[in-house]
Amino acid sequence: MAGTQQENGAFGRALVIDDHPLFCDALGLTLRNFVGIAQIDTADRLQSALDRLGAGEAWDVIMLDLHLPDVSGLDGLVRLRRVAGAAPIVVVSSMADRQVVAAAVRAGARGFVPKHSEREVFLTAFRVIAAGGLYLPDGMDLPDAPGRGTEEAIDRLAQLTPQQATILHKICCGAMNKQIAYDLSIAETTVKAHVTSIMRKLGVQTRTQAVLLAKEASFGNMLPEPPAGR
Repeated sequence: MAGTQQENGAFGRALVIDDHPLFCDALGLTLRNFVGIAQIDTADRLQSALDRLGAGEAWDVIMLDLHLPDVSGLDGLVRLRRVAGAAPIVVVSSMADRQVVAAAVRAGARGFVPKHSEREVFLTAFRVIAAGGLYLPDGMDLPDAPGRGTEEAIDRLAQLTPQQATILHKICCGAMNKQIAYDLSIAETTVKAHVTSIMRKLGVQTRTQAVLLAKEASFGNMLPEPPAGR
């Protein structure tokens, strides 16, 4: 199903991915009554949004919190960007320091709006993005790009297919191949083949190294520690 972006560049349909119902309600009111977006859909998990996109739903713009129950950090943004089509992704997050903003933009975000922003900020942000621009928090430029390690991690993660990104996330959560195969309803041999491809694309030799690279893109403290001994 196609999105509903209007001819004048305004957005007609938006998806908000956030697990806080009160924030979703407040943001929905702002987007409808102040920004002028007619239809607001919500998802409280990244996987829910990915499933809906995979089933053919489409939105004119997608808003993403970086910290969700099933994903944290930039790995969620990278996974979403790969399946979102032409829809711009706007990060709406309480984490809004310069490094996070810079890394989110590099990972494909078209805008970054701190959660505490006034409604006028959202209006300005969506006008800029609808016109094809990049919106950053007021007074912020990007002179301090993320460290080279973070840049390389984002670049490598962006090479993964959506299925491989899902498998990597499960590896980061400590799941072994058998559990991943069960969760995804695929053969364990298929999981092993994906893991091999993931390691090749990431340029690593072990599962632990793959987790550490994913953590680099997620600012080090947003994913669980890799289980010892693997």
